[in-house]
Amino acid sequence: MISLVRRAAALCVLGAALTACATTGTEVAPRPAPSAPAPSPSRTPTPTLAPGPAGLTPVFEHGPRTDGTKAGAEGGKLVALTFDADMTADQGPRAASGERFDNPGLIAALRELKVPATVFMTGRWAEEYPDEARSIGRDPRFEIANHSYSHYAYTDDCYGLPTVSDDRMRSDLERAYTAFEKAGVPHPMPYFRFPGGCYDKAALEELSATGVTAVQWDVVSGDAFATDADAVTRQVLDGVRPGSVVVMHCTRSAAPVTEEVVRAVVPQLRRQGYHFAKVSELIGAANGHA
Repeated sequence: MISLVRRAAALCVLGAALTACATTGTEVAPRPAPSAPAPSPSRTPTPTLAPGPAGLTPVFEHGPRTDGTKAGAEGGKLVALTFDADMTADQGPRAASGERFDNPGLIAALRELKVPATVFMTGRWAEEYPDEARSIGRDPRFEIANHSYSHYAYTDDCYGLPTVSDDRMRSDLERAYTAFEKAGVPHPMPYFRFPGGCYDKAALEELSATGVTAVQWDVVSGDAFATDADAVTRQVLDGVRPGSVVVMHCTRSAAPVTEEVVRAVVPQLRRQGYHFAKVSELIGAANGHA
């Protein structure tokens, strides 16, 4: 199990770097979108968790810890690789100057290796890379989930990230769904990952009306700003257990070795008897084991 210290260190580095070049200004109020999209009548209902105590937004961290999980087409020991497509509301000038917040090579590797995955995407990322967002969203191997519009924190003191006030949390989440719709993403999932992984009871209360399931993780890859792919690979392999959710990044400038890590991790986990699943499959498995 990865220590909380290593988890905090990895996220702290990412949060500090995302904040370093941020600019300030008056934010334009977004046009609210519907909350978590309702499933089409022709589609299988998306697995979600029941609300928590007092109707709080439920939080999912990992699937069942069993070798006999029967979710998805393959069954067996399941693990979900998840990728945060991070871009803050203030990083447009950096993208305009040539910094790359996307990682087409990583997505190509996942396709080549036939690995399903869940991409937690910020609305600002979808605005910057609409063709890529649409391509990922239309590929049945992947699913796109919500990582906020701004990538600003939903609590105070979250690794140096700017914060979203309580009364803006829901509109920030919904603005991301608007961005996905404009990019042509057909079926974004009703899952939400808090920027920096930071949340508290107030944040869970504010988002309860949106119908999302908050998705955390139990394995930190440590890929944020890492340059040693072997070390990240070892950290992932040491942390994975049946039902694990691994957090990685789909951001070339912030996580330059992630593609290399995926190419190393995937065959090793397969040799250990693991099958790769999307978060929706793990949540479905968890519901089946309740």
